[in-house]
Order: sequence, then C-alpha cells, then structure tokens
Amino acid sequence: MIMNRRHMLATSAAALALGSGLRPARAAGVTADEIAVGMHIDLSGPSAAGMPMLRNGTELALNAANAAGGIHGRQIRLIVEDNGSQPQLAVRAVQKLIRSDEVFALLNCFGSGTNAATIGAATEAGTVVFAPWAASAVMHQVAGNSPLVFTTVQNYNTTTQHALEHVIPAWGAQRVGVIYMEGPFGDLIRAGITPALESLGMTVAAEAAYRPGEIDFSSQVARMRAADVDLIFAGTIIRETVGVMAEVKKLDWDVKVLTAIPGRGTIVARLGGADVEGLYGVGGWRLHGEDTTDAEAQAFIGAFREAYGMVPDENAANAYSYTNWFLDSLRAAGPDLTSDSFVAGAQGTAHADFTTYTQQSFVENHAMPELVSIDRIVDGVWQQQIAPF
Repeated sequence: MIMNRRHMLATSAAALALGSGLRPARAAGVTADEIAVGMHIDLSGPSAAGMPMLRNGTELALNAANAAGGIHGRQIRLIVEDNGSQPQLAVRAVQKLIRSDEVFALLNCFGSGTNAATIGAATEAGTVVFAPWAASAVMHQVAGNSPLVFTTVQNYNTTTQHALEHVIPAWGAQRVGVIYMEGPFGDLIRAGITPALESLGMTVAAEAAYRPGEIDFSSQVARMRAADVDLIFAGTIIRETVGVMAEVKKLDWDVKVLTAIPGRGTIVARLGGADVEGLYGVGGWRLHGEDTTDAEAQAFIGAFREAYGMVPDENAANAYSYTNWFLDSLRAAGPDLTSDSFVAGAQGTAHADFTTYTQQSFVENHAMPELVSIDRIVDGVWQQQIAPF
C-alpha cells in the first residue's frame, strides 16, 4: 500500500490516459440478474506472492453471497485483472474493466501507485471504488473527494500520531528516534510524528531515512544509538522492519522499537524469527491464528481452508471483511441499483466483524473510528499489550 516516487511520477500521465473519452455510466454493470465487479491486483510483479490471499478472501465472501441467492436476486460476477504493481498496467486493466466489462464497482484493488493512477478516471466514469488497498487520504485527494470512493485502510499519519501520543507518556520515553522511507509513505509517517511530539512538548532526537528496497539498516540504527534514543519509531513495511530489528539485536541494544501499521503483520513475525522478538507494532485490526476462540473467525478460517487448501492470513481476513461491507452496501442500496443509490446505502451502513476493534461507519467516506492497539511479538506471535484506544 505504498506509493514510491516512481509511482507518483507515473500517476499524472497514466490518469490522463485513462480519463480521455469516458462519460459517466451511473448503473454500468448492473442487469436484472447480475452485478459486474472489477478488481486489479499484482499477479505478476513484486507483490504477487501475497495476492492469492487478497483475491481468495474477496472471492469467498462473494461466493457465499451468491450461494445465498445474491443481492436483491442478482449474482455478483468478479473480474480480476493484473496491475503488476505498475501504474501503466493498472491503467490498461481499468480501461478494460470499465470500457469492455462495464463493471459497476472496483473492489479491493491493490497498491497506492496503481490506485492513484486510475481512481480519478474511474470515478469520472461513474464507477464506485470501494476499499482500495492504498493510502486512504491520498486516494480521496487524487479522486477530488469523489463521493464514489469509500476507503477502509487506516491513515498512516493519524494512526501514528494517535499511537505515539499514547505510548510516549505510558512508557516514559524521553528521546524518540525515527527511521522512515523516503517518499510519500515516509511523508505520511512524519506527518503523524511531528504533531504527536509537539503535543507532548518534544522534538525528534534523531532521524534517518532509507530508500525503497534498501536492505542494510546499519547506518540508520547506528544514528539512533549515537543519539541515545530510548524509543525508535520505525516507519517500515515488512523486510525493512525485520532489517531494523536485526541491527538492533546485533548491537544487543535494549531499546523499544515500535513499527507503524504496515509493519505489524504476521509475515513480519514469520520472516524475522528471533530477530523480531520484542518488537512493538501499531495494530489497526484484530489478528486471529488457527487457535483462535472467536467463533466467527473460526468459521472464516475453516471455510477458507476448505475452499483453497490454505490457512488465511490477515490480508485474506481483511479482504473478506471489506467485501462483506461492500455487499451490505449493495443490500442497503435497494433493488434499483445505481451509483447514487449505492453511495446513499454505503453511507448509511455500519460494519463490525472478527477483524474490527469496534463497529465502524463511513465518515466522509472513510471507515471510522480509527482505533489502534499496541502489540508485541512474544514467542513468535503478536500479542496485544495495550487494548485498542
């Protein structure tokens, strides 16, 4: 869900290419018997390994709705296209989905760069964009705050600010260091850190940037050590989070490391092994392992395993959750389905399930409230340390 500089440079030209020649189609993809829904994800690029979870979670929810008779008698037909994590490929995929397949909505589409390249032109065509896996604030900005865009991914800046304002006093931290990615993702992280520290009468004791794809974090961690920080906030994703923690462990340094929402995932615990033991993370949704006692989560895990022969991760669970919210919005729209009736229906829905911390609803078309927890990896598993707040 990260937009790097290359993606940002490609976005404007790609969006213009898609936008030419399209006219709003307020009920495209809707027939008496069917609703066509499109999805573009990375099937051939750097994130392809994680896409089966996202696709299967979406498909599982749609299949269950279809088996129960559909939505107001209509079956949902899902059309999946490859965006390769490249804005230009996403443009071609969405051109096909809108012009040839005439989809009513785009659902669970992956990537900040790929969504940013297509979201404006999609909404200009009258296409609903629901739950893009991307930086939510950026998506609304790129789409000109279109009422057709509904975001469910927590904002990195607000959740970072909320978490730090809570844990710094709770932990008694005096010197905070920051490691962040160069580019828009890092800008969002820093946009949360700055007001959090200002509200506490503090400033950043040390900061160090890294480039997307960087694997050696020795210099960044050394800068934190030299500044004698007692808390490192890591604006990191998966491998970067592991890399930072590996360097901290090499130094045998007893310092708290707290990673932002993108770094708090089961894959970090799995890949990092002993290196990530003790890592703290900002959590935005509930995690469930196979040993969960939550009945709804158990039912989901069992159905997913039966359908696909694998155990779902949190990406599958979130895709399933967002899809069910989309389906509830279709139900609320009523049998006379148009983009306008969908907007009214979605804005009136509330959503809660085994992934959410509390009941959510759309406020200015973004899922609220944005509660966060503070979790820690203990014996290879994320365990909640501070309840959602």
